[in-house]
Amino acid sequence: MENGGVDCGRLSLVSGQAPTPSGILRVDPDGHRPHPPETPMTDLTSLRLSYDRAELRRADLNPDPLAQFQGWLDEAIRDGLREPYALSLATADASGRPSVRTVLLRGADERGLTFYTNYESHKGRDLAQNPRAEVLFHWADHERQVRASGEVGRVSDEESTAYFHARPYQSQLAAHASDPQSAPIENRGVLEARFAELQARYPQGTPVPKPDYWGGYRVRVGEWEFWQGRRNRMHDRFRYAREGEGWRIERLMP
Repeated sequence: MENGGVDCGRLSLVSGQAPTPSGILRVDPDGHRPHPPETPMTDLTSLRLSYDRAELRRADLNPDPLAQFQGWLDEAIRDGLREPYALSLATADASGRPSVRTVLLRGADERGLTFYTNYESHKGRDLAQNPRAEVLFHWADHERQVRASGEVGRVSDEESTAYFHARPYQSQLAAHASDPQSAPIENRGVLEARFAELQARYPQGTPVPKPDYWGGYRVRVGEWEFWQGRRNRMHDRFRYAREGEGWRIERLMP
């Protein structure tokens, strides 16, 4: 024992403070909560990849950005990329405070890009105040990204209802159990109890009603960007911007 400390092999407590050398286990003053040994954070500045899978030339582009997007998405699905239809959805509230999250693309046509959610969620509240969004698809294995931005509106209730009932039974119940989405909850048990109660109320095979607060949004795309990673960070980037009834295509600096 030294300086009021107790030496228990490699488990030490000295004057209420745990020693910090690498490999020494930290212990809280109450002696009950060991922490893992301290290890230095990886030097992220040394981590990088060289992108050399493909190139993107102006001649490769479809004049229709939707067709260009669908071609890249189909390729990602065909090659077995994990959830290539997942997208990052960026929104902002009336003050401009941004937020971003991952949702799943559930439709892509000339009307826009469609996803479904709880209208009273954080994203739903943002879109009620500021009905614009940007989405990002990142297909790391293909060294590609696609950005799309525009105004956002709700899809029809008929379309939302049809999609809701096409979802798995458990997902339909979860739409009810997780309301209000994004709100604090005491613990996981509360959520599980709600789900169990809904299973009892709507046994499998019984129609589950679509909640009024749940439905689809559609991003009416006014601008697209297609990005292909290239060696030495000399990436290929092309932007499509609305111009009358068509699209203006221009190459962007990396």
